[in-house]
Formats: sequence, C-alpha cells, structure tokens
Amino acid sequence: MSRHVAIVTDSTAYLPPQTMERHAITSVPLTVVIGDRALEEGTEISARSLAEALQKRRSVTTSRPGPEVFAAAYRAAADAGARGIVSLHLSAEFSGTYDAAVVAAKDAPVPVRVVDTRMVGMALGFCALAAAETADAGGTLDEAVAAAEKRAEGTSAFFYVDTLDYLRRGGRIGAAQALLGSALAVKPLLELDGGRIELREKVRTASKAIARLEEIAVERAGAGPVDIAVHHLAAPDRAAALAERLRGRLPAAAELQVTEVGAVIGAHTGPGLLAVVVSPR
Repeated sequence: MSRHVAIVTDSTAYLPPQTMERHAITSVPLTVVIGDRALEEGTEISARSLAEALQKRRSVTTSRPGPEVFAAAYRAAADAGARGIVSLHLSAEFSGTYDAAVVAAKDAPVPVRVVDTRMVGMALGFCALAAAETADAGGTLDEAVAAAEKRAEGTSAFFYVDTLDYLRRGGRIGAAQALLGSALAVKPLLELDGGRIELREKVRTASKAIARLEEIAVERAGAGPVDIAVHHLAAPDRAAALAERLRGRLPAAAELQVTEVGAVIGAHTGPGLLAVVVSPR
C-alpha cells in the first residue's frame, strides 16, 4: 500500500503478519543472543527455541537494532513514496531501541516522528495499528502520531509470571521486590506503569493469580468497545482458556486475539508468562 505517511515499529509489537501486511506496517527486529549466537527476533529464533534455552538455563540476553537498521527502513519507506514516517517503539525504560531510532531519524530523507509509546507487546501493537488506520484514512503525520499517543494513554497491560527471576536477571524489576516475592513464595501480578514494570499484587497460587488477572482485565475493559490481546510464552492452554472466558465476559470487545510473545520479551519473563492487554478504542 502506497501512502504519504508510513508506519514503522519494532518486533516487540507482535502484530499478526496479516495485519502488518494489510496496513503496510514495517517492523524492525530486535536481537536475542543465546550463548554466542545473535539471532533476529521473528525470523531467526522462535518462541519455542527461546523457551527451551531458558529451561536449560543457557545465557540469554537481548540487544536493540543499530541506527543503521532504522536508517534503511526509513529510506525504504521514502523510496516507496512516504512523505513522513511515524516510528513507534517499546518503552525506552526496557531498551535502547527508541534511542537508536532517534539517531537514525536525524538523517532520514523525510520527516520522522519517533514515539516512545512506553508500551510493549500488543500494547505497542495497538498503538501502531491506530497510527496505521489514521494514515490509511488519509491522515497527516501529526494526526497519525496523535492517534498512536491517544491509544497509548488508554491502554493497559497486566501480566502473570511463574517467577520474577528472569525479570530480576534482566534488571527489569527491582531486586528487592524480586527477593521479597521469592521469600514469600507468592505468584506476582505485574503491570506496565509509566513505561516500567511494577508489582501490582501478590497472590498465593497460580490459579488464583490467573483468576485475578481475568478480573483486572474485565474491570479495566468496562462496557465500551475495546481491543483485547492475550499473550503467553509456552502456555497455550492457559492462554486459550483465559481468552475464552474473556470473550464470554466482554461481548463489546472489537477484537480479541491470542499471541505467543516473541523471544525478546520471553527472555525477560520466562516460560509460563500470561498477559492481557486492554486497549479501549
């Protein structure tokens, strides 16, 4: 699709491939490093391979794209006819991806607006989709940015992990909170707050934590039109069951999809992740 405003995001948005293609959204991949092998998310490593590496306690780290990767994406969009680009990325609290995009934008052949959505996963994906839908409708660069920012402001993400160890190792949650959670043998419920991962509640068992995750999502969704995404890593049955319950309780949901997270997010959450993104329209 040729249009005046192009949309670029990164591989942690986890938008379905058909959605990316339909709205001509470009994704720039982050990298997962397992041992001494650097692999691009989405093309060179699967969620299953990542989960297996984590379960074997292999060394797993992640890395942002270089500015030159963004520069190439911006040039390609300009060559395809874009007169402006909206570049939407995961929280700068998690990654240097936003900073790399800002560096590349300075020398891009067309104006580039780089946005730190302070989101990740489909919380980021819904922001990119809002910008793309605005651009599809003939919206300007500023209007596409505003649509993404408005969606980000209203979107919430809540998640359950079997253990805080992976987040602690990656420095994504305070060591004191991780230690406290382990000491009390609780199951943590977390949320995205201000672009950071914060501990929302502590629940004694996995089943109670998942039930509470469902309740929080329903409360947040309210009665209006809303998009819902259920994420997981190596927990397809849990995710499918949660999604089915949410479908029954949220008849106004415009879209409800189940997606396994990619290797970058999985590296920091570990197998057993279950998350719900709630994004009012």
